[in-house]
Amino acid sequence: MPGLNASSNFVVIQHDSPGEFLSAAYPTMRRYEASANIVLAHALKRVTTEAAMAGYQFMCDADVEDWLSRADDSSMIPHLTSSAFWLTLWSRPSPNSPYSLDIVLSCIDWTLGEYPIFLWTPHTDKAASLAWTEPRIDQMALHLHDCLNPERVFSVFGLTPLVKVFSKYWTSITGNAIEPEPFYSAYFSYCNTTTFRPCKAVLPDGHRLRRASIEDLEQVAQLCKEFADDSIFFPLTLDKAKIEARELISKRQIWVYDAQGDISTICAVTRNTHRVSAVTKVYTTPRWRRNGCAEVLVRDVTARLLFDCGRDNVVLYVGHENCAQKVYDRVGFVGLCGKDKPAGVEDSLELGFQGTKRGHW
Repeated sequence: MPGLNASSNFVVIQHDSPGEFLSAAYPTMRRYEASANIVLAHALKRVTTEAAMAGYQFMCDADVEDWLSRADDSSMIPHLTSSAFWLTLWSRPSPNSPYSLDIVLSCIDWTLGEYPIFLWTPHTDKAASLAWTEPRIDQMALHLHDCLNPERVFSVFGLTPLVKVFSKYWTSITGNAIEPEPFYSAYFSYCNTTTFRPCKAVLPDGHRLRRASIEDLEQVAQLCKEFADDSIFFPLTLDKAKIEARELISKRQIWVYDAQGDISTICAVTRNTHRVSAVTKVYTTPRWRRNGCAEVLVRDVTARLLFDCGRDNVVLYVGHENCAQKVYDRVGFVGLCGKDKPAGVEDSLELGFQGTKRGHW
């Protein structure tokens, strides 16, 4: 198997193409499609591009599985030129037992640069146990160190226990200290048809909720820049914000609250799988705040995804201290604003490393 690194209990495999990665991990990630959204959606986006290059189109899950069954036939699959790769860690309780997937690590890039290292596990209940997490993360960190220049790992994002253990091991291996302030501390939440809270909004005359068009490029780019500036750690120049806005508009991934031609709010949905979509960017420009624009737009987009597109769940991340929790709570996203956290609501963390070259996400 490619990139195999084995210990007595674990096997780490390096996957250098999305098809190869998904052919191994897709069955597990499909069962946990909501929590796996970041890793799964990014890989599906890449494998969809490969399939399109070969004249193949995905219409349903079966099409994806059919394509992945061809992953070993390199003559049929035109691999993308990229430095992206994935690591998977597998374990088995005894020598005669089958291996099961424990942890996924993705190292990928996009239009505006490199993403953080993303970590995911289907075993969220076990991740809080150091006895379970430490030996697995130790193997992952050692293998990752063999794969790339440590400068590439500017941050790591995922389930909080995984990130904390990985960061400790990564610092011990590389000497790159953890940044004193977390880049992001967030709740992972979801909304479905049961939790969704409808509210018939009466918009003022001349106000509309719609997908952004190319005529909105300048205004959408400005709001993308303001959103990035708010993040502190990943600011954007206006030129790069225009690149991002153009991509979001051309892929029909961004909606706007249009107040008589003035774009007050944006809502982007950039990570889609068959049953799950992720709201990835919501921002209202300061002059329009406290007018309910974000709640109206997020509710409208969420309803479209759940009821028109047939998604089982719409998911998002929201910062622990972000007042936007109130907006998402009113729409129907669960486990926010100090409320009880049902299964599927997770605590997530992004930690940065000093002495690295920062990417963007």
